[in-house]
Amino acid sequence: MTTPLKLLHIDSSILGDRSASRAVTREIVSRWRAAFPELEVTHVDLASDAVPHLSGGSLAREDGSEAERDAHRLAEFLAADVIVIGAPMYNFTVPTQLKAWIDRVLVAGKTFRYTASGAEGLAGGKRVIVAVSRGGVYPPSSAGEYAESYLRHVFAFVGINEVTFVRAEGLAISPESRQKGLAAALAAIPAPEARAA
Repeated sequence: MTTPLKLLHIDSSILGDRSASRAVTREIVSRWRAAFPELEVTHVDLASDAVPHLSGGSLAREDGSEAERDAHRLAEFLAADVIVIGAPMYNFTVPTQLKAWIDRVLVAGKTFRYTASGAEGLAGGKRVIVAVSRGGVYPPSSAGEYAESYLRHVFAFVGINEVTFVRAEGLAISPESRQKGLAAALAAIPAPEARAA
């Protein structure tokens, strides 16, 4: 008997039903469910169930209930085989809600460790698909784009190198541009694919 794939679905947009990134993550997860009927999906909505921003008390683990919630978020991340993240770009980077979640899964000794030759990622073997939505259009490596580059670095830091970005761009230019950007993103969704253990 094989263990079912586990998919962690993270949404961070504050726009609810008007969110482009949520529309794209919903479609990505739907395709994975269709391809793998036994798929176990955990959905985390960081807008409605926000992770508190990191504080001195958080780092010191002074609040037992907060430490328990942080441990739960980390366990969800570590258990996942596939992670689907909705990451709208707000003011050139990721929403603060997503940054707060990242602060809970980048944990020394759990997802990375320091060695004499530098940091070593401990969370490899996962596949990450990020639905990026942006009002403008940002070619790769363009100035002012800190969301995609930041997320690529974050996941590489913890040992995850298989990160796919699905981009919905030009959403604020005009209604026609929004429709075109969403259609392009949906067309670019990679096919679900299980990995051999």
